[in-house]
Amino acid sequence: MSKKKLQVITLGCSKNTVDTEHLLGMVGAEWEIVPEDADPRFTDCVLLNTCGFIGDAKEESVNAILAAAQRKSAGRVGRLMVFGCLSQRYMDQLPSLIPEVDEWFGARDLAPVARALGVEPDGATVRYRTAPAVPYAYLKISEGCDRRCSYCAIPLIRGAHRSVPREILTKEAAMLAAQGVRELILIAQDTTWYGLDLYGRRALSDLLRDLCAVKGIEWIRIHYSYPSSFPEDVLDLMAVEPKICPYMDIPLQHIADPVLKAMRRNIDSAATRSLIDKIRAKVPGIVLRTTMMVGHPGEGEKEFEELLDFVREARFERLGAFMYSEEEGTYGAEHFDDAVPQEEKQRRLDRLMELQREISASFNLSRVGTEELVLVDEVRDGYCICRSRYESPDVDGEIIVRTMDAPAPGSFVKVRITGADDYDLTAELL
Repeated sequence: MSKKKLQVITLGCSKNTVDTEHLLGMVGAEWEIVPEDADPRFTDCVLLNTCGFIGDAKEESVNAILAAAQRKSAGRVGRLMVFGCLSQRYMDQLPSLIPEVDEWFGARDLAPVARALGVEPDGATVRYRTAPAVPYAYLKISEGCDRRCSYCAIPLIRGAHRSVPREILTKEAAMLAAQGVRELILIAQDTTWYGLDLYGRRALSDLLRDLCAVKGIEWIRIHYSYPSSFPEDVLDLMAVEPKICPYMDIPLQHIADPVLKAMRRNIDSAATRSLIDKIRAKVPGIVLRTTMMVGHPGEGEKEFEELLDFVREARFERLGAFMYSEEEGTYGAEHFDDAVPQEEKQRRLDRLMELQREISASFNLSRVGTEELVLVDEVRDGYCICRSRYESPDVDGEIIVRTMDAPAPGSFVKVRITGADDYDLTAELL
């Protein structure tokens, strides 16, 4: 008897991707997994993993649910189920608004979803990789968040911080390595908080040592590091351990003290500058990625200009930015007026990203002529897509190598950088 078909559509961030892969690991033996981008004539069950972080993400998730509902109404889908952040946040409202959905689940526990799919979870750590050809994987080291930043609804959605024990993460890393993964990207709502609930102290450096010992894993990259009370022992380890990429994703959000205070970031301008200086001193040549927010309540023209000056001064190699979005239930929504007009937010965002484009282009040009070790992510007709230790997948640029004799994905090769644009590089094989 043939298996029924299951298609999971994942919206939102890499943390959701990990959740989807864990869920599919639970149920994959009982279902035929349909690729997310496939459009089959009939699917027995379509399951959407939604995002509910900010307005645009919520709209995207709702549109995806409605599109799946249309497929169901046309007789092309048997059961339609939804889980994740959007349904966790609006569980009381969505069922009546979209009655085509058969079952709704939250974001904090995958077991009820697995049971609805006819499988009783046994506690085993298994992942079904949704992109098995790529040589990297995200490793979610904790769930939830104890921070209370003014703009962020994640603690409302995901709950309190919960670390995954080191032994489970090490086992998962070994499993991924056996599947061809060569790079692990550590993610969480805040990776620096790791271990406090389990071990009574910040234990990210201990976890990194465990992961460095996993055979087959060659690169480890750290994302989502909160700047307040940053664990400096991580920098000491990064400086001497070749497997840990000299790369740090550390969302700062702003630099002006009035805005940082309103954001409830628990750090001020002076401490932020001191931390950036310390990171660069302890790990020479490190590439820093950060995120900034424009238009938060309390940001006037003076504070925005201070932000621009800081970005010019710090010269972050990577920087993303977004506009403040008032989210119901957050501290910001309850205590501040969203006073900055949308047009002004967009103007500030455009100015900030134009400045960062120039900084990024300058950094890329400085690398022309250098020789670098790269990891091959993908091979296409006549060229391959690669990254060095200074590029993270999905968010940073790529190194494009034109060759008719391309190495296989997952290979490490030496290249010489031959050209640069604002975000991407070109190179030749050595």
